[in-house]
Amino acid sequence: MDEILKAISGDGFVSISVIDSRELTQRARDIHKSTPVVTAALGRTLAAASIIGSTLKKPGASLTVRINGGGPAGSIIVVSDYEGNVRGYAANPLADVPNKSAGKLDVGGVVGNNGMLSVIKDFCEKEPYRGSAELVSGEIAEDFTSYFAVSEQIPSACALGVLVSKDGQVLAAGGYIIQLLPGAPESVVEAVERNVAATGTVTSVLVYGGAEKLLESVMTGFDPALLQRSHVEYRCSCSRERVLSAVSGLDKSELEDIKREGAPVEVSCQFCDSVYAFSPEELELANNGN
Repeated sequence: MDEILKAISGDGFVSISVIDSRELTQRARDIHKSTPVVTAALGRTLAAASIIGSTLKKPGASLTVRINGGGPAGSIIVVSDYEGNVRGYAANPLADVPNKSAGKLDVGGVVGNNGMLSVIKDFCEKEPYRGSAELVSGEIAEDFTSYFAVSEQIPSACALGVLVSKDGQVLAAGGYIIQLLPGAPESVVEAVERNVAATGTVTSVLVYGGAEKLLESVMTGFDPALLQRSHVEYRCSCSRERVLSAVSGLDKSELEDIKREGAPVEVSCQFCDSVYAFSPEELELANNGN
């Protein structure tokens, strides 16, 4: 079961959130039938959005991440609720690029690095918070690290990974976001850097030790105290009523065309591929009530 672990160092200078997101990444792959490299790109984004979304706390709040680097995958859109449950898609899930050396998936190549990472935090109040940063590499983790530094002015380190088999099965997925809290001395910064380097790729730890082992490795020597453990999943909030409401703004000419044809109109959800069929009469009633 996928989970997020949150902890703080014994000295109070370092906080960390770790996620094991293999199941939700597999769910996204199964829905979108994505290539391994797009699965990796989307999976990394899902993991980061889940961690950040879980910090919103306010019921009903949501987080939307949009990444568009100009690569063949097109835009990646991920939405998280306040508990860290996520849903997402890539505009072109079938995009593919050659692997890098040593057979590593070229996530930066399929995402591209000529564009922006944008974050919207909606607390259901007046105006949502909007932040953005130029993409650094398209590898996702480096781009979120840059986002935190540029848009939120929080010294952070982000590591994300997705291990995909040749037949497209997700073997491991997840990562961590570690942040320095006010007053952290240089010695703490250096210790964090050493731990990050010693930990290596997140999937190599997750595949045999899960989130707990990853947290333990990155926080070696920091005497971390576990603050929270929460389960997360791939969860779409679409429903027949919501989709009908979304398409109820058709203009009169479109409605007339639909009535003339007399066939039901099918609308699919981009996040979960559920298909909803509406009769011309249903659409007309919804439009009149708009």
